[in-house]
Amino acid sequence: MRQNPSFTLADIAEIRRVIEANPWATIVSDGTEGLVASHYAVLLDDDRDDLTIVAHVGRPDDLIHGLGERELLVAFQGPHGYISPGWYGDVQAVPTWNYTAVHLAGVPEILSAEENLQVLDRLVDRFEGRMPDPRGMWERPNDPAFVQRLAAGTVGFRLTPTRVVAKRKLSQNKPAETIETVIGELDGDGPYANPALASEMRRAQDARTSAAGTKGAS
Repeated sequence: MRQNPSFTLADIAEIRRVIEANPWATIVSDGTEGLVASHYAVLLDDDRDDLTIVAHVGRPDDLIHGLGERELLVAFQGPHGYISPGWYGDVQAVPTWNYTAVHLAGVPEILSAEENLQVLDRLVDRFEGRMPDPRGMWERPNDPAFVQRLAAGTVGFRLTPTRVVAKRKLSQNKPAETIETVIGELDGDGPYANPALASEMRRAQDARTSAAGTKGAS
């Protein structure tokens, strides 16, 4: 992903928020037969406060990706959507796409069987916790033998990235009144309404306004 200083997302807390809110990631590596991509749910490592992530792949994806031997690129896609040039008013403009994305790259560490089980347990709890009647990985009708058998078909990994590219392209290069118009259109009921993207733009705009106020006060 090409970086652009105007759209750089450098705040670690914000990057962690994007990862936490968008755990379904694309995992890419340069395999023996060329580029290969897989899709898995990924979690932040709850023992760390940086951008270290934990996840698993099903066998034989570990071999396909050369897990633990080659660099992985893990890409997270946040809210995104079409932006009409008509929303900019009577000025020269073309369509664009607003988005938030995070790319983490590095050589992962393979987890032990016990660590992998802990990650799988966390993964189940992360999503089942929202259900009205959550069903944990170890709850009946599952039994330990069943869980262990399924876990043996996966390989867990931890990735502390050595390269991070995070980008938040949310019309920051437009005047404040134009940004407000775009947010209003995304929050409306038109064909490209996108409340999630509107919320992301509002968050970024409020952060810029707050930073400008703080700078002015100093």
